[in-house]
Amino acid sequence: MEALLLGAGLLLGAYVLLYYNLVKAPPCGGGGSLRGRTAVVTGANSGIGKMTALELARRGARVVLACRSRERGEAAAFDLRQESGNNEVIFMALDLASLASVRAFATAFLRSEPRLDILIHNAGISSCGQTREPFNLLLRVNHIGPFLLTHLLLPRLKACTPSRVVVVASAAHRRGRLDFARLDRPVVGWQQELRAYADSKLANVLFARELATQLEGTGVTCYAAHPGPVNSDLFLRHVPGWLRPLLHPLAWLVLRTPGGGAQTPLYCALQEGIEPLSGRYFANCRVEEVPPAARDDRAAHRLWEASKRLAGLGLGEDAKSDEDPHPEDSGTPSSLSSPHPEEPTVSEPHPSPQSSPDLSKVTHRIWVKAAPEPQAS
Repeated sequence: MEALLLGAGLLLGAYVLLYYNLVKAPPCGGGGSLRGRTAVVTGANSGIGKMTALELARRGARVVLACRSRERGEAAAFDLRQESGNNEVIFMALDLASLASVRAFATAFLRSEPRLDILIHNAGISSCGQTREPFNLLLRVNHIGPFLLTHLLLPRLKACTPSRVVVVASAAHRRGRLDFARLDRPVVGWQQELRAYADSKLANVLFARELATQLEGTGVTCYAAHPGPVNSDLFLRHVPGWLRPLLHPLAWLVLRTPGGGAQTPLYCALQEGIEPLSGRYFANCRVEEVPPAARDDRAAHRLWEASKRLAGLGLGEDAKSDEDPHPEDSGTPSSLSSPHPEEPTVSEPHPSPQSSPDLSKVTHRIWVKAAPEPQAS
């Protein structure tokens, strides 16, 4: 009996050490009141995104929940208004798998919201599920959609500097290996899904790195943030139903809560003094070194150019005028491709919509900065 108790005590002690040293997220401070500022959080109807949005709302920010499901998004907005005491939490529809939806969201946002101070790309998928698309769905949702959304919202970010872009990445990027010849090929089978997920997370880290280069000196900074191992919908969403009851207790024991997973993204969004670290990868609220593939500047630029093509940002659109896209002296935003099928749903109209910039001007500014030197092509 004594040996049994001793063994149980040792196991409990080992678990406590493991939990507090490797699992539990360190609380990350940083930032004071956000009153008067606006934040967009994608995939904010549950998990890490919802907890991130809650903390921003508690600090007084106007928070836009950019989610695919209207029902879940509006329910989350209601919950967050109740819990934070902040009525400036609204839902807007965004489906990152659809480039038309991304453009429609950006157009509606620029027309209705005079500010954008924080853009957090939290939404993501780890599996295609039963969906079959003629493109790489994991890359589309995890990277290409956020890439396009960032481009379309850059005018507002630049007009509200200092502002920040946070890309929620993952330690899975260490297993990533981008094959530019097969970048957008459909993913079939769980083995390809594992590979495609790691590749998309590597794309997140390289995107943050190249975006920092493109935006140097503008007052907009960007960061890749690893939330850690989190017990969220992303973890169990595609697990077979019969296996979930077995995994739930295990996940509760060894994975972080969504609130814990939100700490590093919040740190990157709010912490003062980290501007010189723009483009870097953060984990546990501190900078972490990445493998050579994730700090390859040539690959980052090549991905940037490939992403522009996959997002539909063509040369004709990039070759337009280079005027300042400040919201006060710009016109209504224009579509970057085909007409939008519909305007996204907004759960609460903003009382004072301002005019929005011509989006074609943004892509030109990006193209001028992004043009590769001959030897780097």
